[in-house]
Amino acid sequence: MLLFFFKVLVSSIIISTASLLSIKKPGLAGFIIALPIASIIALVFSYLEFEDKEKTFLFAKSILTGIPISLLFFVPFFFNKTFEMGFWFSWIIGILLIVLGFFIHKYLIQFL
Repeated sequence: MLLFFFKVLVSSIIISTASLLSIKKPGLAGFIIALPIASIIALVFSYLEFEDKEKTFLFAKSILTGIPISLLFFVPFFFNKTFEMGFWFSWIIGILLIVLGFFIHKYLIQFL
């Protein structure tokens, strides 16, 4: 149980720091969030906790497959000015694209 709270603490510090930076240095905050920090932390925690090399490698392959698919969320924000969409409409469309991406990912990882 102590390990769980340690993982929550480490993860929340990283996310909170990036959020705080987004006010004064949005470029730096975006770069930090774009890094696969969550993936790096999750892979280490997973391996240390379960010591299952094969599942950790499958986990990493799933992450690699999921990263480009997860970028679907940002597509409506990219086209926001072109289609004159507001923030919330872009956000909802992004979430819907992520749901679609989940099913694409689910299909693709069958072949890993």
